[in-house]
Amino acid sequence: MTTQTGGAPVDIVNDLVDELAPKPAEAEKESTSFEENDAPSATELVAASPAMVYAAPRVVLVGMPGAGKSTIGRRIASALNLPIVDSDVLIEQGEGKACGEVYAQLGEEAFRELEVGYVARALATGGVVSLGGGAVVSKQVRTLLQRHTVVWIDVTAEEGIRRTAEDASRPVLDGDDRQQRYRDLMEQREPLYREVSSFRVRTDERPPQRVVAEILGFIDED
Repeated sequence: MTTQTGGAPVDIVNDLVDELAPKPAEAEKESTSFEENDAPSATELVAASPAMVYAAPRVVLVGMPGAGKSTIGRRIASALNLPIVDSDVLIEQGEGKACGEVYAQLGEEAFRELEVGYVARALATGGVVSLGGGAVVSKQVRTLLQRHTVVWIDVTAEEGIRRTAEDASRPVLDGDDRQQRYRDLMEQREPLYREVSSFRVRTDERPPQRVVAEILGFIDED
């Protein structure tokens, strides 16, 4: 697959969706405590050359905020000696501000439209890709994911709430009742995670190494 270099992600997403969508003929974890922010960001490769096109990602991770996508993704990338690309970080790099700030300024609908382009760009890179928790809300993103190996990093509502309780950088969780907001989002998104993923792994009360080992085993068999 190839795509033009440069340009805003929204300018290339429709071509990517058309190119990546299946054609009719083709259709027929032992360590310390597990926290979302355990590991530092690692997207230098994409930052240096954001429009460079690689083979398809080895695996794409989806799941709720606080599920552990970032931590697990970095550990998988390290184990496979591959780069890690986070679509939320690409948004921050492209828009010049924190992802939560972009969301707060644009609102849900406009943010999701913007996000599609950055997801398309992330999926045009090799390695391990971690998507924002709400990326699957977009039908275009779900279409883009149809040709990729997608793993659902799952977590109970109680644990996800605990892990994100002190995180003020996620305006999508803001509301009078933050816990209920999290549960509502989980109820809305779970069918979408199930739709796009071919493997599901829970991270509750499990060390990251064990979760990573399960995913690596799945990748080897896939």
